[in-house]
Amino acid sequence: MPRFVELRSLMHASLAIVSAFLYIYILPLNSHAAQIPATPAYREVTDELGRTIRVPQTIHRIVSLAPNLTETVYALGLQDRLVGDTDYCDFPPEAQQKPKVGGAINPSLETIAVLVTKNLNRLETVNALDSLGIPSYATDPHTVEAIIASTERLADLLGTPETGTTLGKEMERRIAAIKDRVASLPPRRVLFIVWTEPLISIGNNTFIADALQHAGAVSVIDSSQSWPQINLEEVVLLQPEFLVFAESHPDSAAHTNDTLADLPGWRILDAVKHRRFAVISDAVNRPAPRIASAIEDLARQLHPEAFAETPQSDKDNPSPTPPSTPPAARSPLQFARDFSLPQECACAR
Repeated sequence: MPRFVELRSLMHASLAIVSAFLYIYILPLNSHAAQIPATPAYREVTDELGRTIRVPQTIHRIVSLAPNLTETVYALGLQDRLVGDTDYCDFPPEAQQKPKVGGAINPSLETIAVLVTKNLNRLETVNALDSLGIPSYATDPHTVEAIIASTERLADLLGTPETGTTLGKEMERRIAAIKDRVASLPPRRVLFIVWTEPLISIGNNTFIADALQHAGAVSVIDSSQSWPQINLEEVVLLQPEFLVFAESHPDSAAHTNDTLADLPGWRILDAVKHRRFAVISDAVNRPAPRIASAIEDLARQLHPEAFAETPQSDKDNPSPTPPSTPPAARSPLQFARDFSLPQECACAR
């Protein structure tokens, strides 16, 4: 019964979108009906979960069911094919103007190809799409390199392999340049905070943990769980050098030096005492091309001496090397969220 109700609800949701899409996308094609092949050509591809799916040879219409996939579609220049995305798809800003299909668990089913990301979308949603004959392509990158490879595969699926290759090489170039700058420096021991109450961090097998390493950092949390819940006493014993946060709304977030210092237990941490905070874009939470920018931002905050450029006019009188442990230039944020854990820890934002 629950499965029947869910499928029926999904079909009701799709009908509301179908009427709008038929008007915008299908009706203008009626005048050329004689030119449309009676049977579209399909091909079989394997997604990142190992599923074999059948998709049209040329994909014209896409619904993205995760913000990172929406970002990737835009990065590939295929936003004109994007006919719908989720309520959480907020980057680039133009993505907010796309028709919204709700959250990850109540998407529209009127698509030619639907992009699904494993950590965000429920298996029931994927199965429901399959039962209605709607192909869904799943992504599941766990490292920075896998994000690049996933971007290239997605580009190939959508018919723009050259663009994907170019974008992938540019990401590789940027990340390699960052690693070269910080390679000779000892990695910073950091605590990446996903959530403060309860305190949730990242596990070893997440792409965020890998991104930290590319930025010249290592998580003090050693866990096989993706999103381990930890106690503050353990963190006090580990004494990370920096606390790392990802901010969602930099314009409206409250920057207060004493945010954590006023919380019980946190004031014991040396990182809090000395205000060693790294606050970076929430791009680090999304396995999409912007991950390269997030890695560079974090590396610059943790290792500013590696990015200190000598002005052309001062070559003969270079400035002294900055201290190895810089003061924090930015403050921690209030981490109120409007979504649940752990479903939306990484890909959803």
